Amino acid sequence: MGIKRFKPRSAGSRFKTMSTFEEIDKNAKPEKSLLAKKKKTGGRNVYGRITTRHIGGGNRQHYRIIDFKRDKRMIPAVVDSIQYDPNRTANIALLHYVDGEKRYIIAPLDLKKGDKVIAGDKVEVKIGNAMPLAVVPVGSMVHNIEMQPGAGAKIARSAGMYATLAGRDNGYAILKMPSGETRRVPESCYATIGRIGNLDHELVSLGKAGRKRHMGIRPTVRGVVMNPCDHPHGGGEGKSPVGFASPVSPWGKKTLGHKTRKQNKPSNRFILSRRDKK
Repeated sequence: MGIKRFKPRSAGSRFKTMSTFEEIDKNAKPEKSLLAKKKKTGGRNVYGRITTRHIGGGNRQHYRIIDFKRDKRMIPAVVDSIQYDPNRTANIALLHYVDGEKRYIIAPLDLKKGDKVIAGDKVEVKIGNAMPLAVVPVGSMVHNIEMQPGAGAKIARSAGMYATLAGRDNGYAILKMPSGETRRVPESCYATIGRIGNLDHELVSLGKAGRKRHMGIRPTVRGVVMNPCDHPHGGGEGKSPVGFASPVSPWGKKTLGHKTRKQNKPSNRFILSRRDKK
């Protein structure tokens, strides 16, 4: 998939880039049986109070119901089309199973219309096939990885992501994560072979503020340009520094590198090496 650039005929097109969507089937329409309503909250909770800032507006969207569990075992399916999903960075593939059921999955790299995929314990190691980590060859690239058997994929689900199976140890698979972290996952967890497609997504430049608004993200105002009553960074004559050893949030909490993970989190025992100790 390539990147399209525009001539600078306006301020909004000067730095604008977008995907050419070569992998997408242009004539394919979303499967109505796999669409769900997506309610907008505006960042507000049930009491109408803003709990998450910078959320609001945006284009109307339907949620595509994705099969993260791949629990339809030993039943082959054919890829009907590769489609765009407005809810995620990766593309999605519509599968037609031989028994007539249809499901969406995250589209791996090089998966094409007409390809056959299957999920099960004893299937071929091929792009798009899902199987337990216990039977995946060491060194393989996998995505859509479960952290608990049957709980559905939680790891490596965005565009271009993959994890590498580095080895096995006492019923656990050792995964080298996209961040560089090394983690243990039960061998019975399912994963899909291959790397997720849409690799050029990270090269897209929005180019103007309006495209951010279309995504449902409202503007962010810097604290240093506010008044002291509105933000700890505010005030001062002219351009003033933050005035703290570390930048803080509007409520005085440290930001930019401050660790918020609990020291005694139960899943710590599954992490063999941290991403900050590469």
